[in-house]
Amino acid sequence: MGGTHHPHPCCPIMRTAGTHRLHTSNPIRYRCGLAALCRHRTCRGLQTRLNPSMTNYRRNRVPGGTYFFTVNLLDRKSDLLVQHIQHLRDTVRHVRAQAPFHIDAWVVLPEHMHCIWTLPDGDTDFSSRWKTIKAAFSKDLPAGELRSVSRVGKGERGIWQRRFWEHTIRDDRDYAAHVDYVHFNPVKHGLVSELRDWPYSSFHRHVALGIYPAQWAGGATDVAEAGERS
Repeated sequence: MGGTHHPHPCCPIMRTAGTHRLHTSNPIRYRCGLAALCRHRTCRGLQTRLNPSMTNYRRNRVPGGTYFFTVNLLDRKSDLLVQHIQHLRDTVRHVRAQAPFHIDAWVVLPEHMHCIWTLPDGDTDFSSRWKTIKAAFSKDLPAGELRSVSRVGKGERGIWQRRFWEHTIRDDRDYAAHVDYVHFNPVKHGLVSELRDWPYSSFHRHVALGIYPAQWAGGATDVAEAGERS
């Protein structure tokens, strides 16, 4: 992407809201798939067709790598992410201005979030981006959460789980399954009965782009592992 990064029209939380590893830091080379109908430079590789009952993605091979992430709060009973959704949006926007990445899909739930990113060609450092997002989000929140002796000793907040789940997208089928998984999550967790009723999701942007029908209710959305149980 290079140079100054401008907010992209496919960036979901700005608008509304194979290999598995529980991540430390070990990125590998992979390929990209991005939202259809977008004129952004890295998005032109995706062609999308839609039938009434399901979504259908087809991606050309373009430079860059695509990953699915699950990021959890330490307190799995918290609703901090939706309480402070604007702060989260601003934090992500700021990080993307400094270290660009494309948001393919994103959903924010009360205590965890799933997203799919594509990094610029030759850039594999998603770990630093997540570290910065977590730190910046935590910094401006009032203190008072419970912290372990270890976290106190290291000067860490008790907001986020230290690690996050990462899955490298392998191919078109894998990409489609994980995009659907991201968007179906609010229904999966019983937060809404209709996907269109959950505001903190790129689902609405995908509907506007013609990728999903507004009444889409999911399909074969489960993936083998998504890092939600931590």
